[in-house]
Amino acid sequence: MTGNQTSIDGSRLAILTARFEGIARKMANTLHRTGRSGILTIARDFSCVVLTADHQLLATAESLPIHVLRGPDIMARTMADNHPVLKRGDAYLHNSPYHGCTHPADHSILVPVIDDAGVHRFTVLAKAHQADCGNALPTTYMGAAKDVYAEGALIFPAVKVQDNYEHNMDMVRMCRMRIRVPDQWWGDYLATLGAARVGEREVLNLGREIGWDVLEAYTRQWFDYSEKRMIEVVRAMPKGKVTRTSTHDPFPGTPADGITITATVEVKPDEAMIEVDMTDNPDCMPNGLNLSEATALSAPMVGIFNSIDHTVPKNAGSFRRIAIKLRDNSIVGRPSHPTSCSVATTNVADRVANPVQCAIAELADGLGQAETGALIPPSCGVVSGVHDGRPFVNEVYLGCTGGAGTPFTDGWLTILHVGNAGMCYQDSIEIDELRHPIFVHARRLMPDTEGAGRFRGALGAYSEFAPVDCEMTVAYVSDGNLNPASGTRGGLKGKPSAQFKRLADGSLEPVPACAEVLIGSAETMVSISCGGGGYGHPHEREPQRVADDVREGWVSRARAETVYGVKLDAAGHVDRPATAKLRGTGGKREPERARVLSGSPA
Repeated sequence: MTGNQTSIDGSRLAILTARFEGIARKMANTLHRTGRSGILTIARDFSCVVLTADHQLLATAESLPIHVLRGPDIMARTMADNHPVLKRGDAYLHNSPYHGCTHPADHSILVPVIDDAGVHRFTVLAKAHQADCGNALPTTYMGAAKDVYAEGALIFPAVKVQDNYEHNMDMVRMCRMRIRVPDQWWGDYLATLGAARVGEREVLNLGREIGWDVLEAYTRQWFDYSEKRMIEVVRAMPKGKVTRTSTHDPFPGTPADGITITATVEVKPDEAMIEVDMTDNPDCMPNGLNLSEATALSAPMVGIFNSIDHTVPKNAGSFRRIAIKLRDNSIVGRPSHPTSCSVATTNVADRVANPVQCAIAELADGLGQAETGALIPPSCGVVSGVHDGRPFVNEVYLGCTGGAGTPFTDGWLTILHVGNAGMCYQDSIEIDELRHPIFVHARRLMPDTEGAGRFRGALGAYSEFAPVDCEMTVAYVSDGNLNPASGTRGGLKGKPSAQFKRLADGSLEPVPACAEVLIGSAETMVSISCGGGGYGHPHEREPQRVADDVREGWVSRARAETVYGVKLDAAGHVDRPATAKLRGTGGKREPERARVLSGSPA
């Protein structure tokens, strides 16, 4: 039977979905286990996906949403446009933010999967954040870069790096001459290429086993099923249009009061569409905070998928029911060369996803989320220096929390930021200390830093670390010093971020929010990350949950009383009559439960 005649039953549809997800997961496991830098092998800042031959996102496994919801489709199209004849054995290096990549630090390898007859069937893509990408400064996040020239990274718009499985060593030599840690980069490059080749091999084996016509029919039906699921979810939502804003702190190259991002979300149940208008935002700015087209499209979708039934598949089928409106040369739009997009995956991207999920929360109780805490504090900075005559560069994840309160759960402690959905790991202190000349003095949660609510945000995190027998530069772009994560539906803000240098005499010296700070051998870097916003009024929180937080040391007794309206006795048990009095319920009011949508606004 031809692809147009083949029909896939539900069981086989599920099995083939698991097979493709398994391929993406095998790619990810390859990258995780064979990479060289800590940003890949410890923190897991990478993504692996499978796309159809016509560039539609099919399978993502455990990828970072900001990496893959949109962008891989544009990157694959760029590959095909730049190279009309695709052959087995080809591989392409892509990191151009003007052609679908997230930002220049995310080196991506695309491999077209060509069947035995020479037909392009699928494309596999492995994207890996680099420890160093050749920037003018030793960081992959240059918040103060005025343009891509000041940024300094090598830009590869789908450049062929392998032909007939053989390396183009000219490209390799260029990278090795530009990147500060060439051997480390080479190991990460080979790991990324290896991940893509594993995907190619596995898809070829699947096509030979199942038949390409069957796989063609599968992709069509899987997309249609995913769209159907999305239609059901959107039609159950209340109709409405909500505008929310979120403000990024002032940085070099921004207005004095920061960058206010405006998102207008409209849910149209009758049309089964969710539209997000991002056109009412500032023009691109002379710094590295501008979003690439990929992140400008993905960030609103992160907010949407955070706000609805999590079982809806995230692929080109469900995406048919989402419309994102952008404009050219906007900080949340389609940038033109030479705009810098160095920090496109995090700071302003988070200020897009967060108001989208808060806007959806305003439509009905049981939807949306509060704001997740801002990134990138020094605990997530790029550390660099020279130790024993050898340079070192790597990004560390030494303590960042920030999870938002949701309609059903407290904030996820280790989400890191809204755009990666917790897929990046917090570093093992012991492994970081083995791999780099650093010593971690402290990493802990900070009491009373959560955004209070019916479901509270995550607590902020304190980290303190220092170089060992050398000086160390810590480069970071810490948002949330002035504009912490907002709550929703009566929930409160999380506590702000902050950063200091601890001097040799033990005193703390405040340092800028966007900087490259030199830490001497007798000094330490102190990082405080944001708490997450709360969902629902704090007086709606179950008193026992508050008592549990007090017992854990996360919330003080004073805060339990003044913010949550919960009185505890000497043994730490809830004093219910006193609590009812504090909450003004006279013992009659019960904490409000999150209402699952009934189709009408709360």
